[in-house]
Amino acid sequence: MENESIRLEIYNSFAKTGCSPSVEELAATLSLSESDVAEGLEALARDRHIVLNEKLEVVMAHPFSSVPLGFSVMGESTLWWGGCAWDSFALPHLLTEEKDLLVATTCPNCNVALSWNLNRQSEPNGNEVAHFLVPTAQMWDVVVHTCGNQRLFCSRACVDGWLSKNKLPMGYVMDLGTLWKLASKWYEGRLTRGYVRREPAAAKDYFRSVGLSGKFWGLD
Repeated sequence: MENESIRLEIYNSFAKTGCSPSVEELAATLSLSESDVAEGLEALARDRHIVLNEKLEVVMAHPFSSVPLGFSVMGESTLWWGGCAWDSFALPHLLTEEKDLLVATTCPNCNVALSWNLNRQSEPNGNEVAHFLVPTAQMWDVVVHTCGNQRLFCSRACVDGWLSKNKLPMGYVMDLGTLWKLASKWYEGRLTRGYVRREPAAAKDYFRSVGLSGKFWGLD
C-alpha cells in the first residue's frame, strides 16, 4: 500500500500545483523513510506509473509532466506542462474542478502559435492535426522521446513538411476530434486510490471505441 500512497501523492501534487514532489517531500508527507520512498518510486517506474530521471525525480506521471515538452496547459490559477498532445488534451478531462483549460503549443513545422480552450462537453473545432511519431507498441521503450514527438500541427501539409525536413517516417495522424476522444477517458481514475492500468486487450478495445484504426496499435 505504500507504493500506492506514493503514487497518489505524486498525482495529487501535480493536479494541485503543477509540480512533482521530491523524495524528501514525499517522505515527510507520508511519514516514510527516504529509502522506502526511493524503492517505491523505482517500483512505480517499473510498473509504468511514472517516469524517473537518474536523480529519482519524477519527470512524468501521465498526463502530467515536470519538464516542458512543447505544451502548456493553463487553468484558473495553475499552469501545467503538457507532456504531449495526448496528455495535454487529457488534462481538462482529468482535472474536473476546472471549467475549461487553455492548451497552447506551436506548430513544429512553421512555428505558428496554436491554442484551444478545452472542456469536457464538446470537441474542439479546427483543421489542426496531431501526429504520433512513435508506434504505440514502442512508446514506453523511449517514453520521453515518444512524448516529445506527439505534436500538434497546423495541417497535414505541415506534418509532411516537418517529416521531410527531419528525414523522419510518417507516424499516425488524427484530427482534433479524435484526439479529444482518445484523451477523454484514457486517464480516468488516476487521481483515485487503487488505479489499475489497462491491459493491452482493454487498451485496444478503448482505441477502437474512439475510432482509431488498427494502425494506431500496430495491427495494420
